[in-house]
Amino acid sequence: MTNRENFFMAMSHRQPEQIPFFIRLSEELEIEFERRYHTADYRKYYGSSIVPVKIRPTEHLQDFSAYFAGQSYDYYDEWGVGYKAGSTGYHFRQFVSPMKFFETPEEVWDFPIPDILEDYRWDGLKETIAELKALDCITMNTSGCNIDIFEAAWYLRGMENLLMDMLVDEEMAEACLERMCRIKCEMAKKCAEAGFDIVVFGDDVATQRGMMMDKKLWRKWLKPRLKRGIDSAKSVNPKVLCYYHSDGDISDIIEDLIEIGVDILNPIQPECMDPIGVKERYGSRVNLWGTIGTQTTMPFGSPEEVTQEVNRMIECVGRDGGLVIAPTHVLEPEVPFANIEAYVKAVKSKWVENTGNN
Repeated sequence: MTNRENFFMAMSHRQPEQIPFFIRLSEELEIEFERRYHTADYRKYYGSSIVPVKIRPTEHLQDFSAYFAGQSYDYYDEWGVGYKAGSTGYHFRQFVSPMKFFETPEEVWDFPIPDILEDYRWDGLKETIAELKALDCITMNTSGCNIDIFEAAWYLRGMENLLMDMLVDEEMAEACLERMCRIKCEMAKKCAEAGFDIVVFGDDVATQRGMMMDKKLWRKWLKPRLKRGIDSAKSVNPKVLCYYHSDGDISDIIEDLIEIGVDILNPIQPECMDPIGVKERYGSRVNLWGTIGTQTTMPFGSPEEVTQEVNRMIECVGRDGGLVIAPTHVLEPEVPFANIEAYVKAVKSKWVENTGNN
C-alpha cells in the first residue's frame, strides 16, 4: 500500500496499515537539526509523507508605517501587521495592529491588502503539488497560502478591539470579519484548484479552560464564515479534506464544526481535552490530528514517556483509522532531540508491528 493510499484509508475511518504521522520543528530546531544531520529536510529524514507547501512571497511589500501612529515595532509583514521580537521564536512576538485606531468601517474596507490572490504568487504551485503526489506525498497548504478569518482580523484590529466590536460595534466587526472572510474564500478556492489534498482553516478561539468567547458569539460571527470558506474549497473539489485548527478546549463547538464540513480536527491538546474521549464521541464523523502534548510530553517527558504516550494514542485513538498522530503544535527549542527521535521511532515501531500482524 502506498503512503497516499494508507493516508486516505485512515481519513475514511478505516484501519490503515500504518498510522500517518506529522512533525513540525521551530526555526531554532530546524537549524540544530541541519547541524546534526547535514540536511534541512527533516520530514524526509524522519519519513513523514505529509508535506506543507507555500506560495511565492510577495514582490511588492507595501509601506504601512503611517498606520502605526507612534506604536513601535521591529518589522511588519505583507498584511501590515507589526511585530516586536520576543525572547525567542515565532510564538514570543508581540503584535502591533495597524487598524487599532480605526473608527469607521470605511477605514477597514479601504485598508490596503497584499497581492496574495495575484497569479504570480501561485505560479508553479500545481506542478509542485503534482510532483509531490508522484513521490507518494500528501500535500497541504501552509503559511504563505493561508489566511484565517478571526485571527487575521484581530491581528489587524487588535484582539481587545475586535472582541469589543463583536459585542458593541457590529458594523465595525462586520467590516473586519467580512473582509477577511472574502479573501479566505478566494484562497480556499485557489488551494483546491491547485490540487492540495488538504486545505487548512483555523482560528484559535479557545483557551485551555474553554472558549474565549461565548459560543453564541462564535456561532453568530465565525461559524457561518468558516462554513463559507469550507464550501468554497469543496465547490472546486468535493473530495478535498478541510482541516480546522484551534488550540485550547473547543469541546463546545466540535458538533458545529462537523456540521459545517470539517474533515480533520487539530490539535486535540491533551492538556485540556481528552483525545480518547473525543475519539469515542466523534471519531466516526471527524478525523483527529495531533494528541501528543507539546506543553508536557514532548518538552518535559523522558524518551520512555514519549514512547508510552505515542503507543497509547495509537492504540486508543488510532483504532479504526481517523488519526494523524502528531505533536499538537510546532516543537519549540526546549524539546530534546532524544524525545523527537523517540516519537518517530515509536510511530515506526507500530508500523513494523502492524505489518508483522498482517
